[in-house]
Amino acid sequence: MKKILFITGTRADYGKIKSLMKEVEKNPQFELHIFVTGMHMLKKYGYTIQEIKKDGFQNLYQFINQQNDAKMDITLSNTILGLSNYVNELQPDLIVVHGDRLEALAGAIVGSLNNIRVAHIEGGEVSGTIDESIRHAITKFSHIHLVSNEEAKNRVIQLGEKDSSVHIIGSPDIDIMLSDKLPTIDEVKNRYDILFDEYAIFIYHPVTTELDQLPTNVKNVVNAVIRSRKNYIVIYPNNDEGNRYIFEEYKRFENNSNFKVFPSMRFEYFLTLLKHSEFMIGNSSTGIRETEIYGIPSVDIGNRQKGRYKLSKTSNIIYTPDSEELILKAINLVEDKQYTNFNFGDGKSHTKFIRLLENGTIWESSLQKNFVDSAKEREVIV
Repeated sequence: MKKILFITGTRADYGKIKSLMKEVEKNPQFELHIFVTGMHMLKKYGYTIQEIKKDGFQNLYQFINQQNDAKMDITLSNTILGLSNYVNELQPDLIVVHGDRLEALAGAIVGSLNNIRVAHIEGGEVSGTIDESIRHAITKFSHIHLVSNEEAKNRVIQLGEKDSSVHIIGSPDIDIMLSDKLPTIDEVKNRYDILFDEYAIFIYHPVTTELDQLPTNVKNVVNAVIRSRKNYIVIYPNNDEGNRYIFEEYKRFENNSNFKVFPSMRFEYFLTLLKHSEFMIGNSSTGIRETEIYGIPSVDIGNRQKGRYKLSKTSNIIYTPDSEELILKAINLVEDKQYTNFNFGDGKSHTKFIRLLENGTIWESSLQKNFVDSAKEREVIV
């Protein structure tokens, strides 16, 4: 029986990989293990390890890799140390990581340096800020690439990876997004004591490459949403460096009946809220991908996600710089935005994933990686 180790550090990546973990857990050929760290282990962000436990997963290893607001390099080194010790004890056959977070980078580094195959989910995406560098670094350390679409596959190949190592499975969170088992909006409102009839969702993360501008930018954003006089469900930012400026501004939401603030929220419940929202605003990747899937208008602010999408008359996204007046203007435009068109999968990523694991070819893939030159470069060499 092969041991499959998943690594999760945030509420976001957990939602992305949960459907895959369930497939592994129920398959008699594999033994599921989960390394839980990052934001999951911090009370400030809702201590979301509890949500993983509620989902019934076994073989959880809990590791605190940081204190609140730790520097990213220190968090990375702590995660590598803790994961390396755990992997040495567990001896997994495959490490599965997702996206562009530090915990995923640590998993890819530890796996590759210990001759353990690493599967990277959603490589080849354009992230923006430092996250893009992290994502592409994970690609170079990984042996198996499970991408969302043809465009992402081409980027991974452009990074010098073998075509045979790249598999299009779609974005795994769509498996849950398109499920008919999501809670109803009434169930969600009752669970989280939400009284709004109409509301928007607001998530704003630090832009780690613009920390000097962050205090001014977040102040402008908070000014704009307050002035809009709309109702907002506010979800805490991630734990990237600089989020203290965001938390300081969020104090202004206290005693304001237009705002309901949550450290975190169960993924399925959040999806239902998103599906029934008027629009989303901020700089989260949810405003780029998940809103498009549900056809929800999205106001994307600043540079964190810039470059991940193409604006057009049919796009659901309205882009605006971090300007108070321009953000207000964008909010007033959302009523004219409604569009559904995506190419991130068909809701069957979990099936495609487990078939790959059952197929012996990935287990026979070489641990020795070689850079694959582009066709043009090969012609020059010849």
